[in-house]
Amino acid sequence: MVKKQRPVNLQLNTISFPPSAISSILHRVTGVAMFFALLFVIWAWAESVASPEGFAMVKEVMSGIIGKIIAIGTVSALTYHVLAGIRHIVMDFGHWEEIESGNTSAKVAIVLWIILTIVVGVALW
Repeated sequence: MVKKQRPVNLQLNTISFPPSAISSILHRVTGVAMFFALLFVIWAWAESVASPEGFAMVKEVMSGIIGKIIAIGTVSALTYHVLAGIRHIVMDFGHWEEIESGNTSAKVAIVLWIILTIVVGVALW
């Protein structure tokens, strides 16, 4: 039996991902985040239409710090997921497939996401 000598890097903090990989990972993470945010949205909607007291409770939760953080996080996840989705659609049409243009489009998507999240955060706070 031949023993293969392969390099092993178990220190995850030393691995450097290119922007396109970070963008792809963020796209998946925001998709999962939106799934869990949707559970909260469905609960809040159901509670708010169930009774006037439920509506008042949801309004109180959403006007508090936890509600604002959830709202900003949900809008932030949706914003990035849409931006990255548009990027992927453009790539499906045959553009931004080279390493340089793919990394540039990933950086643009991430920067736009950060800017839009700040704008939404300021508007909702």
